[in-house]
Amino acid sequence: MSEAEVAPTPAAAPVVVAAAGFTVETAVQEVLKQGNFQNALSRGLNEAVRALERRDAIVCLLAENCDEGNYVKLIEALAREHSIPMLKIGDNKTLGEWAGLCKRDREENARKVVGCSCVVVRSIEDCEAWDFLKGKIQTQA
Repeated sequence: MSEAEVAPTPAAAPVVVAAAGFTVETAVQEVLKQGNFQNALSRGLNEAVRALERRDAIVCLLAENCDEGNYVKLIEALAREHSIPMLKIGDNKTLGEWAGLCKRDREENARKVVGCSCVVVRSIEDCEAWDFLKGKIQTQA
C-alpha cells in the first residue's frame, strides 16, 4: 500500500482522556472514592473550613449549584488564602454521592443521596486518578 492509498484518520474526540482512561469527572470520582476508603475526606461546611484553615487539604471540591452566596465566598476565600486548588463540580447531589453520603442497595445503586456542597480531600495515597487530576490542576493554574 503506497502513501497515496492511506485512509484519512478520523477526527479526534473533544473529550480529553489520559493514557489511563480518565476524564476530569471520572478522576474526581475515583479520588473521592479512594479518599473515602482512606478516611481522608472532610464533608460539609464545618469540616471543610476546619481542614482549610489548618492547611490540611490537598484539593477542595465545591458544587456549582450551591445557592448560598456567603458559603461559596467563604470556601473560595479560604482556598485562595492558603493556596489550595479548588475545582467546581456540577451538582451537590452528585458530589454527595461520590463522597459516600448515600445508601447503596443490593445492585449498588445509590439511594437516599444527601447533597453536599463542599468536600475537601485531606490526603490520598497511591492513586493514578490523583496524579491525573494534579496534572490538570497545574495546567489550569
